[in-house]
Amino acid sequence: MKLQQALQKCLNDWHSISQLDFCLIDSEDQIFISTCSRKLPSASRLEGFRSGNALSVAYSSCTLYKIQENSDGNYILIVWGSIEDTAVIGQLAVCQVESLFAAYAEKTDKNTFMQNLLLGTISSVDAFNRAKKMHIATSVRRAVFLVETKQHRDENALATIRNIFSSRTRDFITAIDDNSIIIVRELRESDSYDAMNEIACMLVDMLNTEVMTPAWISYGNIAAGLEDLANAYKEARTALEVGKVFYAESNIFPYNRLGIGRLIYQLPVSVCEMFIREIFQEESLDSMDDETMNIIRIFFENNLNLSETSRQLYVHRNTLVYRLEKIQKKYGLDIRTFEDALTFKISMMVVDYIKHSKES
Repeated sequence: MKLQQALQKCLNDWHSISQLDFCLIDSEDQIFISTCSRKLPSASRLEGFRSGNALSVAYSSCTLYKIQENSDGNYILIVWGSIEDTAVIGQLAVCQVESLFAAYAEKTDKNTFMQNLLLGTISSVDAFNRAKKMHIATSVRRAVFLVETKQHRDENALATIRNIFSSRTRDFITAIDDNSIIIVRELRESDSYDAMNEIACMLVDMLNTEVMTPAWISYGNIAAGLEDLANAYKEARTALEVGKVFYAESNIFPYNRLGIGRLIYQLPVSVCEMFIREIFQEESLDSMDDETMNIIRIFFENNLNLSETSRQLYVHRNTLVYRLEKIQKKYGLDIRTFEDALTFKISMMVVDYIKHSKES
């Protein structure tokens, strides 16, 4: 619930209880929240109250109260009614309004703190000091998840994720850019990477069913304390980028399971282009049709098993052999053998990486 909605509910409840009218105005004397359409006190009267030292002042028809716990200190709560009626109710309403301002300010401060921590813009000493002031545990195990959907600034996805973790008050859900949502989840001592993978699977399923949008989830290594969160975020970011390039058929990318894709991603593009020229000479994988690429993909998925691949493709074994021999004739690689199959698989990943690098 947003601050304005929470404040409106608060004043509506006080109105129902006391039958008094309430209005909260900002520093520009504009109505922020109100339970009625009454005319505001004169501008000179409001200005005089702001500049004075009194926290409240009573008039014949209403009482004005200063709200202390907010960003600018210039909010005023107006309670209409006699001095006797507003004395206690007004003070109680002020306390609740100030508590709401304070709670939302603390929430915003924690969110900003976590963003700066993930970006590595604050020192370890400063991070520990701020965390203690905000009552954030410094030595618990945490995991950083990165969630990306097809839409930028996907408010529905963000609302769904917050709803999923609504009961977990020690988790943080934030965003540093418009492309992704960050979840910093506190882990138990018994939680392993398998548990993290289960969380990622749950998020993918929930976003697919509740928001009707596909999502990609990545996560880094487990952070033992606050000082490790920045690295965990970098790992999750790297895992998302590497996963989308090399493992597009998947939706979940753990940093500790990126395999050879992590190695290729760190190579200079010029070295990758040299490797492709060395393997394919004048030929190019771009000239390969989708049907042939699908045959190769299924062949690899079946661990170079001709019989199983032909069964899944609904083609005769000899027909499959003939197509693989055509690939061998064109590219000089017999992918029925382990060494050439490995070379061809790596080459396909390198080509994908070169395309990604040139497009980004």
